[in-house]
Amino acid sequence: MRLKDIQKKFHAELDSLYATEEVNSFFYTLIDVFYKVSRIDLAMDTELRIVDDQPIEKALNQLIKHKPIQYIIGETEFYGLPFKVNKNVLIPRPETEELVEWILKHKKEDETLNILDIGTGSGCIAISIAKHLKNASVYALDISEKALEVAKGNALLNEVHVEFINADILTTNSIKNLEFDIIVSNPPYIREKEQRLMKPNVLENEPHLALFVKDDNALQFYKAITEFSVHNLVENGELLFEINEFLGNEMIRLLQKHQFSNIELKQDIFRKDRMIKGVKHS
Repeated sequence: MRLKDIQKKFHAELDSLYATEEVNSFFYTLIDVFYKVSRIDLAMDTELRIVDDQPIEKALNQLIKHKPIQYIIGETEFYGLPFKVNKNVLIPRPETEELVEWILKHKKEDETLNILDIGTGSGCIAISIAKHLKNASVYALDISEKALEVAKGNALLNEVHVEFINADILTTNSIKNLEFDIIVSNPPYIREKEQRLMKPNVLENEPHLALFVKDDNALQFYKAITEFSVHNLVENGELLFEINEFLGNEMIRLLQKHQFSNIELKQDIFRKDRMIKGVKHS
């Protein structure tokens, strides 16, 4: 079958669901992954054909059902690094890359640091930090064993050492009797009432355990992690969160209540309150 005919079929089936350029991106990604045909290859030879169209037809049907392209091909990119993903972990977001950048731009590559990532999921934060801070000891915690399996595979893929810990931060008081220079987390923060604002491909495919919190306890994980950090950060240690864009003021008050200073609320590339940082002082 001609690839150009398949491309036409993609637009016929998907243009009502996605933007035209996004459909093109899906198509070119899939022919590269499944058939090792690049966009340039197809531009140079518009008559290119494939023998087995089953993989791309299956992918098309999955896209019609709103399955994210990252889950279809089983991989994505984060902070310039490759990451495997599946239904057990969230797909890393560009906003979270900004959180990693915020940490790295204030640290020297050869600094000796203890760093803890809470709710690591695919491992994208911990692994990206470990890749760039060569002398850091990086730890990553998650309640989900299946998520940790993915994260461990990603650490191997990116040739970094991260110590992974299976634990529930809501009931964990310390980690290996260590104190940390940096604690970072992107915990569940979307309130159940905000589900109506979300796209079907997220709601129907990504793990709700990693996304949602109760409307009446939206800061549940932030409170637990902040209290944990009071006891497990070194003096002048830093606590950084990715946050719900609607709860910036509540997060400032939470950190102030626990005696954190130098609190900074930072917007993401979409001009939404998305990150916060505080410094521990006894």
